[in-house]
Amino acid sequence: MKKKIISALLVAAMAVSMFAGCGSKNESEKSSDGTVTLKVFSNLPDRKNGQGLVEQMIIDEYMEENSNVKIEVEALDEEAYKTKFKAYSMEGMPDVVSIWGQPSFLDEVVEAGVLAELDKADYTDYKFIEGSLNGFTYDDKLYGLPRNTDVACIYYNEKLFQDNGWEIPTTYDELLALADKINAAGITPMAMDGGDGWPMAVYLSDVLFKLTGEDYSDVVSNAISTGDFSDENLKKATELLKGAADAKLFQNGYDSQDYGTAMNLFTNGQAAMFYMGSWESSMALNEDIPEEIRSNIRVFTMPVVDGGKAAATDIAAWNGGGYAVSANSEVKDEAIKFLNYMYQPDKLSKYGWENGVGMSAQDQSEYMTGDETKLQMQIVDAVNNATSVSGTPVNDCGPSAFKTSIESEIQSVSNGSKSVDDFLSAIGASCK
Repeated sequence: MKKKIISALLVAAMAVSMFAGCGSKNESEKSSDGTVTLKVFSNLPDRKNGQGLVEQMIIDEYMEENSNVKIEVEALDEEAYKTKFKAYSMEGMPDVVSIWGQPSFLDEVVEAGVLAELDKADYTDYKFIEGSLNGFTYDDKLYGLPRNTDVACIYYNEKLFQDNGWEIPTTYDELLALADKINAAGITPMAMDGGDGWPMAVYLSDVLFKLTGEDYSDVVSNAISTGDFSDENLKKATELLKGAADAKLFQNGYDSQDYGTAMNLFTNGQAAMFYMGSWESSMALNEDIPEEIRSNIRVFTMPVVDGGKAAATDIAAWNGGGYAVSANSEVKDEAIKFLNYMYQPDKLSKYGWENGVGMSAQDQSEYMTGDETKLQMQIVDAVNNATSVSGTPVNDCGPSAFKTSIESEIQSVSNGSKSVDDFLSAIGASCK
């Protein structure tokens, strides 16, 4: 893996407000017979596939090796998880929790005293890729560990493309023209989770990076720090997002449909493409997906934009989700011990690779066997051949009020019920 590429995964530290309150209620405990109960709060509800499977494998192994430890898991889908996380931050957090190494999330919970500080020295030999811990660090103190190297992907059904003579688009205009051809065949061009807001915000970031290239971080940080989103590139990127919806690139009703609905459209063969992150590369091994589809899932990254500064090999990528320990855990030592066990290089990173789960934030090169899926290797190649990466998506670069605003307003600007100028004005106001 090219560490110099991943070291460019940057996060901007923004001033943000705190969650209201942080209690100390926590039901985890050490019983009189020495049994320790750890509570794990996860955003991976599918425990049979992908990252949820990997997480559960490690939990089961830890309990087998530590007979005095009982681990109880509460797993919710992402939006429900974030809502309950806020409640837990006031009532008392479970011992080990899923987090995101991005300013919109991390800054607030650290300032509220929700997360325990970790000892950086513990992870010297854990093979973390250079720069991957940056987003989980606040005031030079480490509060969590990254699980993934995330890449924004356009998954596609290779057989469907071949059968219809469709070519992989190399420009954004070609992508929209392809939408016309796919629609004419009676198939949805691209499945989009528009209901949750954040996937479209990632799409917007992806397009913005293609426009701005190495100026991406400055454009985003300047807009958020000033509340002024009038930059011509921000306007152009928003127009390109709306143009995709106007071209019927996305399915009917995309702006109110969720993650599962969008994914099902693709994995059932009703959509030719699916916009999502590299963490879904395990689709190629998911036996719940029909074989004729899962064996034909391939991927490409956002094509170049005419007049944009970024090349095809400049990709939207960042270090996103990970894990942390509650500051108020009554069994904090055991919780940190378990966290460190998860991140031993032959656990989370190795098992993730073997199960086709995207790319780790740790060096996985020693686990490559030659039996990887074509989908896995396409993502690896995209990262290894990357000339630059974007860093944190726009929606996660500012305070939570901004994140809420952009993710709730983006449906309206994409479907035309709100003008581009009004959208940019509204998200700018949320930064002030």
